[in-house]
Amino acid sequence: MEGFKAKFRLVTVVVLSIGIALVAIYDLLKPITNGCAMTYMYPTYIPISATEGLSSSKYGLYLYHEGWKQIDFNEHLKQLNGVPVLFIPGNGGSYKQVRSLAAESDRAYQGGPPEPMLYQEASLTLEGVEMDDINVPIFNQYKRRLDWFAVDLEGEHSAMDGQILEEHTEYVVYAIHRILDQYKESRDARVKEGGVESSSLPNSVILVGHSMGGFVARAAVVHPNLRKSAVETILTLSAPHQSPPLALQPSLGHYYEYINQKWRKGYEVQTSRAVPQLSSVIVISISGGGNDYQIRTKLESVDGIVPSTNGFMISSMGVKNVWLSMEHQVILWCNQLVVQVSHTLLSLVDPETGHPISGTRKRLTVFTKMLQSGMPQSLLRQSDRRQQLPHHPLQKERNNPGSEKKDFPACPSKIQWSVEGLERDLYIKTPTVTILAMDGRRRWLDIKELGSNGRTNFVLVTNLLPCYGIRLHLWPEKGTSGSDLPLNKRVVEVTSKIVQIPSGPAPRQIEPGSQTEQPPPSAVFWLDTKDMNGFRFLTISVAPSPTVSGRPPPAASMAVGQFFNPNEGRKEFSPKSLLRSMYSQKDIFIKEDHPIVMDITFSISLGLLPVTVSLVTTGCGIKNSGLPVEEAGDIDNGKLCKLRCFPPVALARDPTSGLHIFPNLYSRTIEVDSSPALWTFQGSEKTNVLLLVDPHCSYKSSVAVSLTSAGRRFMLLYNSQIIGLSFAVVLFALMRQANAWELDLPVPSLLSAVETNLRVPLPFLLLTICPILIALLYSCLNPKSFPRVGSFFVVAMICYLIANGTVIILILTTLILSHAVAGIHVFFKTRWRWRILDTSTSFFSFKVLRVINANPSLATSLLAIALVCFVHPALGLLILVLSHVLCCHHALCSYFTASSKARTEDFYGFGNGGKSSIFKSDKSEEGLSGDENSSNSPDSAKSYGDTQLEIFHHRHGLLILHLLSLLMFLPSLVAWLERLSMGHNFPWFLDSVLCMGVVLHGICDSKPEFNVFFQIPGMRGYEIRQGFVYLVAGYCCYLAGLDLAPYKAFYAMATIGAVSFFFRILERNRRSGEVYYSSRKHSHRH
Repeated sequence: MEGFKAKFRLVTVVVLSIGIALVAIYDLLKPITNGCAMTYMYPTYIPISATEGLSSSKYGLYLYHEGWKQIDFNEHLKQLNGVPVLFIPGNGGSYKQVRSLAAESDRAYQGGPPEPMLYQEASLTLEGVEMDDINVPIFNQYKRRLDWFAVDLEGEHSAMDGQILEEHTEYVVYAIHRILDQYKESRDARVKEGGVESSSLPNSVILVGHSMGGFVARAAVVHPNLRKSAVETILTLSAPHQSPPLALQPSLGHYYEYINQKWRKGYEVQTSRAVPQLSSVIVISISGGGNDYQIRTKLESVDGIVPSTNGFMISSMGVKNVWLSMEHQVILWCNQLVVQVSHTLLSLVDPETGHPISGTRKRLTVFTKMLQSGMPQSLLRQSDRRQQLPHHPLQKERNNPGSEKKDFPACPSKIQWSVEGLERDLYIKTPTVTILAMDGRRRWLDIKELGSNGRTNFVLVTNLLPCYGIRLHLWPEKGTSGSDLPLNKRVVEVTSKIVQIPSGPAPRQIEPGSQTEQPPPSAVFWLDTKDMNGFRFLTISVAPSPTVSGRPPPAASMAVGQFFNPNEGRKEFSPKSLLRSMYSQKDIFIKEDHPIVMDITFSISLGLLPVTVSLVTTGCGIKNSGLPVEEAGDIDNGKLCKLRCFPPVALARDPTSGLHIFPNLYSRTIEVDSSPALWTFQGSEKTNVLLLVDPHCSYKSSVAVSLTSAGRRFMLLYNSQIIGLSFAVVLFALMRQANAWELDLPVPSLLSAVETNLRVPLPFLLLTICPILIALLYSCLNPKSFPRVGSFFVVAMICYLIANGTVIILILTTLILSHAVAGIHVFFKTRWRWRILDTSTSFFSFKVLRVINANPSLATSLLAIALVCFVHPALGLLILVLSHVLCCHHALCSYFTASSKARTEDFYGFGNGGKSSIFKSDKSEEGLSGDENSSNSPDSAKSYGDTQLEIFHHRHGLLILHLLSLLMFLPSLVAWLERLSMGHNFPWFLDSVLCMGVVLHGICDSKPEFNVFFQIPGMRGYEIRQGFVYLVAGYCCYLAGLDLAPYKAFYAMATIGAVSFFFRILERNRRSGEVYYSSRKHSHRH
């Protein structure tokens, strides 16, 4: 029965791992509709000559020119007088990717700033205080164009190797200096030809980096050779700032930590009078959102690296006039984003100096107003608002109403229509007001009457443009103000509080004058208790419909507003209900006359469990369509309701990725690009979603977790964690093998050891809960990053199970291959052994092979260490893995031969005392070199076959561990091979040292009897043994996985190797005839 349970555990873990992987792959392969428009251009790339003595001559620098006409490069360079911008491509990117940004920047410069839409703009908020006193220049034409440069980094994969990343940084520093020098050369050339120059030379370059190019830009800023103030503005697109996308190589992770630490110190004040080194540098990070599968938004955040006074991160879904999530490469050519970025960079140019604005706050304000939405953050925090706002009627909150005029900008005077020219006023008696046409009327809403019974908030959704199509005013009550100003002077126009939101596709008008479907809202207007405090009336003025001779009337216009109670329309989905929705959906019916705002709270972040929300219109107050019964059918709930109900809109705000808006929400999967359940996660893991739905209509809604999206999100978020935990799984299995040897038990196979560690409760809980508790204890000491215990624990356990499944699949694959190869080898050997023996005898007679045969471990270690130090670490690890493969193959062949009673000597010396073995020597070896396929335990009395099987199990465990190490360096090896023809550089010292430790671990611990490190002084009989060391190393790898830094597993393995080597040397020196190898407690077998 125990055998069945063991197999059941293994099968369950493997099925879970494969199932989640297949679901994730299925969703990843589905096509993505991003809604981006293509950008077109006529590119020309002008090479910039390199200076003499440049070390990185393989790279290049280019200047972009937009236009189809052929130009003279030298003459064009002479006229260089714009604002320099340097584009840095990312991993495997090309300098030609600058073309979309550069082309749209040229068109934006020629076309001038866009027409203001008069929506509410975002304001710069520093430490919770809005900075409204910063004036941003407004002009009709940009002062100076942008000169776009781009570095050609040969398409190298900088995300795979830290050394490549450092070389790119050094060349970018050179490129910045070369660009600034080029402007001086161009001006000198113009002066030499008789030109008059009045403008000053630029002293800084704006850096724009994509993917890894964004990190290279930041690394260049803190490079010691960079000129002072040469870079003050950095804009990154889908760039990982916190850590590499896959932190596999130690040097890559270390380089990230080094650069980020220098940035943190750069913003610190060293002395009371000193100015921080990076105080004038701002960093703006734009992420691609959930559709960017390569870089998660959490990695693109600059929190903890750049203070809020010098930068921020914004998702492309929250960028004004964009509102789209896009893939990793699409962000470079998505026209909506490229146009907005171009106008933003042009707005940085000071109209007086012609150079980028010098003030840090002013530059940050430009980015804030041009990129961020004006949506107030409090709009999506209804839970907090309900706790803070009083629930008594509005009129009781007034204190000298109308005495203080609210400071809201009014509509520009150039707009022709005014409220005085409107037709007769309408007085609304219901909390809900509806506008279906531009009728030129003003509607009065009594705040005191309509805002009673807890309806303390007012929301209006519309597709009318503020000021051009609709205006809103707050009017104080007559006779209640102590001010001497007349009533019309105390009226406050609040039209500027209308916030733009993305609208879905507008309905098409079939014929002039025909009624169309209700158009989607493009703006939302929100007033809370504080905004309406002191006022009695709210007026909504609608402009008259424009009439143009010979043209059809405009499409349908709409506006729906309502006074509502924030406590109504609430719905919270608990973790239990969300998990239940995976297999059982429950419909929720929303009746007519419901609140226009439905506040939905999800207890589990939609970044972990995305949900599919479905809204079906079931009614809209139409009792009879007037059509014959045979023609009506379901038209009442279909076409006719679409003419009356505006399409629903969902708004979600995530603390990591920001604002997400989903228009036309009839059936759609809602997800936010957050990273919950991580060790370093900050903030609430709940997701709050506001649904704006037409109060005239009834709906049947359903919410269900999307399994495919959840699987994709899980693998994208926690793949680094799974990789780190895989090392822990193997080390825990090696611990089990070492403990079995110490207790005089048969050394279990690696598969059996993994299965034993999965047994509940003791082994599993001991190995999984202890590291999690250590992580939580560390978080208690650092309260800024304390995770939510429940989700953190569950996700860590699932990742550990998937890591076990991954290791099990790898073990089974290698077992099947090794058994198949060994079986074939033994089969052919027993039939043609004399012929093979003659051939092998002559082959192994070579002197070099005889030396290797006599010292296999020493030869393996020397070759592996040489490759690790002087060529590439992956090659040295490959030699180590091959030595494990050969040893496992030899041991398995010996076991098969012994089991079949064929113990006669053959060309490999299988059987008793073979003397032609390549791996076996006549003399017992000590220290580093040892017999690869025999046990030197002095009182070993087990059978030959059992010995070979135990050796196979032991070396197979080392094989899996070091194979994982090799796989960690494979991306770096691929990048190294691609650039091999450009020259050879020695590996990074850190990589070489750590991989040397891994090699020493594979050589020094190649035998199971190497089990004692040292005895504890003063405690007779207590020793630090291999099993305990593997346990500690496994815990370290577990914590490295939780920290999303799997490369730190190399520190644990290298430490084991260094300590093993040290004690092997001590052991060899103090041995004076007495063997000090660890002996089993019972040496005989029954």
